[in-house]
Formats: sequence, structure tokens, C-alpha cells
Amino acid sequence: MNAVFRFVSRRRWWLITLLVVIAAGSAYALLRKPVDPEERWRTVTVERGSISQVVAATGTLQPTAQVNVGTQVSGTVARVFADFNQPVKAGQVLAEMDPALFRSAVKQAEATVASANAQLSLAASNEERNRSLVQQQFIAKQALEAATQQREAAQAGLQVARAQLERVQTDLANSVIRAPVDGVVIDRKVDVGQTVAASFQTPNLFVIARDLAEMEIHTSVSEADVGSVREGMPVQFRVDAHFDRRFEGAVRQIRLNPKSEQGVVTYNVVIKADNADRMLLPGMTARVDIVAAKRDNVLKLANAALRFRPTAPKDTKGKDDKNGKDLPAGGNDAGMPAAAERDRAPRVYRLRDGKITPIEVRTGISDGRATELVAVTGQPDGGPLAEGDRLVIRDMQARQAGEVNFSF
Repeated sequence: MNAVFRFVSRRRWWLITLLVVIAAGSAYALLRKPVDPEERWRTVTVERGSISQVVAATGTLQPTAQVNVGTQVSGTVARVFADFNQPVKAGQVLAEMDPALFRSAVKQAEATVASANAQLSLAASNEERNRSLVQQQFIAKQALEAATQQREAAQAGLQVARAQLERVQTDLANSVIRAPVDGVVIDRKVDVGQTVAASFQTPNLFVIARDLAEMEIHTSVSEADVGSVREGMPVQFRVDAHFDRRFEGAVRQIRLNPKSEQGVVTYNVVIKADNADRMLLPGMTARVDIVAAKRDNVLKLANAALRFRPTAPKDTKGKDDKNGKDLPAGGNDAGMPAAAERDRAPRVYRLRDGKITPIEVRTGISDGRATELVAVTGQPDGGPLAEGDRLVIRDMQARQAGEVNFSF
């Protein structure tokens, strides 16, 4: 029985080994089988159209002008007449402080003025009386001088009292908070009964946006991109609240006040945007595309085609291993190492009649997916690139064989 078992086991292992050899041979044959060029090369076509180079940034929508409305006096808020989102006119009453203390101060100042007037009247009478007595030589001249000094002091006291009266009257007027400009109340920071102290700094009670028909976007643009931004450049942006709509604007200002955060230098670029329909609200986050350059009716090359570089199998060194002829990529150039390719001019590979031909090009602006074709350098086989030409972006045979297409 043991002999029979060993015989059966040996036959099983021989069968498994035979099947593995057959599978490996089949796979090798499939890999070595010539591939139809139409199936080997993945291509894209040369297109004609418009292309834009944009600088992307993120910013926040703000009113073009907003005013913080505060108070110059301390006290308790008695009444509030304005609320969020309320349109207001210049001079309109927004709130009132409790006027009791201010009115008392005004009455006290008025009494002080009246007292100063009485003192001035008495001093003037004494001066006139002493002048008459001096003329009659009943008193010395020094008495007249003293009376004159008392009259002048009383007159100065009256001026001080009047100034104090004007100050408390101003405080009484300032206890009524009014809108300084036409606009919309976008923030209210005060309620009835709240005590406001203006001893050290002016407290802000309201924030008024002057005009929401035009908004600003404050963005941060890196120093690498700010050189291509100019005032007046067109801008397109989106907001999350209306993501299906693209809004338009223009660069208003590039502020020359750099900010550095963690070694990254950015500049504040202010963008103006029309908001006649009031769809844009303060504080919204805007994803901005500044159109730095635009070309119309130009040939566009896919960036994937500019990155593609064909590679020959490792054992061919640029030659076909069967007959020694050049590979379809155009001779030794097809197997050129990636390091050498980096020092060459930009190029693409055109597929025509089952063969690919390298074509050196001079490029222009790029939108991240396609690049402007400025010119074709040299005289490639088959003439320069034209609309509809097929450009290679991937070698499917090299991918199946486990090889890598070098790109940069």
C-alpha cells in the first residue's frame, strides 16, 4: 500500500509541475506576441480652442466699506431702534442711552453759567465805580487795577462755564446713537439695559455696511504666483451657497503688505465683485480663479502627452530583439533614458500608420490639463502638428510587461 501511495503522489506532483510550465509558457507567448499598434498606444487628439492660465486662491467676501458705530459716552442703553439686516439712512436714530444723568449735568452747567454771569456783572460794576472814584481822586489807582482784574477773571470764569455747558450738551446729544452713513446693519452688539463704558476706548454697538450691491474678496496669493497678477485682471469664483453658479469680478488691488506664515510669504489681493442681486453675503468663502492669461483659437496639447516618454524593453537597448530594426518610437530615441530626456525640449509623440514619431514643440500657457502649442521646432516626419492628430499618452504593452513609462 505504501508503494502505491508513493507512486500516486509522484504522479500528482509531475502533473502539477507540467501545468505550471504550460501556464508560464502561454503567458510568455502572450507577452511576446506582437500587439496591434491601435491597441498598444493610448492616445488623445490635438484640439483647437481657448485656453486660460489661472491663479487659484481662496478668500472671504466682505462689504466694500463698513462702519463701526460706537458711543463716546458711558451709560445704560434705554432703547434700541435698529436690528440685523435693517436698511438705515444717515442720521437715523439707532439707539438711545438713558438721558437722566446727561440732563442733570446740563442743568448743573446752565446754573454754573448763570452764576458766572452774575459774578461778571458784579465785577464790571465794581470796575466802573472804582474808575469814577479814581477820576475824583477818592481812591488810589491800585484799587481800579484790582477791580479790573476781578472783572477779567469773572469773564474768564464765564467762558469756562459756557464751555462746560457745551460739553455736557454734546454728551446729551451723543447719548442718541445715529447712523453715520446710508447702509445695512450687518451686526448689532447692544441690547436694552446693557451698560456701556467708554472710559478707555469707544465700544462698538453696530456695524453698518455701506453698500452690499458691490462686494470685495480678500484673498492670499503666494509670492510664486503674485508676479503674474495685475490690477484689472478678470476673475471667476464660486461660493458654496451657489456652487452651480460661477460669479465674475476683477482684481482691484494688490496690497504691498506681505504676510509670512511658517515660512510662506503671501500677499493680499482684493477682488471686486458685483452683487446687484444680493446673492453674495458677507463672510462667504470664495474659491477664486484669477485669469492671468488667455489664448483663443490655439492648438492645445494634453499635458499627459507632454509627460509621456516611451521605453524600450530592457534587453533591446532601443532595438527590436528579433530583427535588429529600430523600435516604432523612432530609433534609439524610443529607448532614451529618462534622465537624458529631462534636458531635451518639450516633445510629444504622434501616432500615425501604427508608428509613433517624436515631435519637439515650443509651448505657452497651461490650464493644468492642456498646454498651448506655440510652434513645432524642426521639421518632423509627416509635417507639423495639426488639429485631430493623435498623440500618445500611454504604452499599454509596456504596462502589461511590468515596465514603466518615464515622465516628468
